[in-house]
Amino acid sequence: MIPSESQTRAGIFLMIGATLVFAMQDGLSRHLASTYNTFMVVMIRYWFFAAFVMLIAVRQAGGLRAAARTSQPWLQAFRGVLLAGEICVAVYAFTLLGLINSQAVFICYPLLVAALSGPVLGEKVGWRRWAAIGIGFIGVLLILRPSGGVFDPAAVVPLIAALMFALYGLLTRYAARKDTTATSFFWTGTVGAVVMTVIGLPNWEPMAPSDWIWMSMLCVTGALGHWLLIRCYELAEASAVQPFAYLHLVFAAVIGVSVFGEVIRANVALGACIVVAAGLFTLWRERVRS
Repeated sequence: MIPSESQTRAGIFLMIGATLVFAMQDGLSRHLASTYNTFMVVMIRYWFFAAFVMLIAVRQAGGLRAAARTSQPWLQAFRGVLLAGEICVAVYAFTLLGLINSQAVFICYPLLVAALSGPVLGEKVGWRRWAAIGIGFIGVLLILRPSGGVFDPAAVVPLIAALMFALYGLLTRYAARKDTTATSFFWTGTVGAVVMTVIGLPNWEPMAPSDWIWMSMLCVTGALGHWLLIRCYELAEASAVQPFAYLHLVFAAVIGVSVFGEVIRANVALGACIVVAAGLFTLWRERVRS
């Protein structure tokens, strides 16, 4: 059934809310990971995320058993490990580069999804989208500025995170051919929590009582952001709301400047605009094709 205009409008507002919450989550992650090791921060965040995922599963028809049922467990497990690793890399990038520079590079992931959709999913990528992908990566090079711009080799870290997230997105689409969204969501949270517990517990550090407040806020924003996304995609088509996900960069930039005293460099701003424009074009072409 095609969503109504009011449902699409509500979906857009929910997507904007989700991007704002996720930007706040990034700021909290950067603050905590600057003091404590990244693995511990992500582990605690995943504990809360796994509890949230299981709570949702229990409320669905069939409960936990139905949510966990899959004919492709290795694929689902690999997705969960991949996302957990991507979050660790992204949070580490925040501590190296700050929110603005990290997000400016990371937003190229839709272009990576388009570029990899052919070899991974067997989808046809036309010359227009290939041109947009090429232009987008010119924007990425402008952000990285190999001649001596955004902290040299460290700028590759968010690019690795973007590549991991793009592959995670493609594998999610591949898994959706046989599994429901609820099943993929369940495996993402539970497998990630197990993996991060194995890695994070040996790296445990005592946390100051005041920082547990920030950690609690990080956990809550993670669950809230995912809930907003779920509601968003229940109401509206992905192609209608996905362009508004780029507001994540705007919100992250505001937090980076106002809270952490970061500076928006001219090459980063220009490069990010190019990447966003190319990404929006690929989204539009995908919508036209479908």
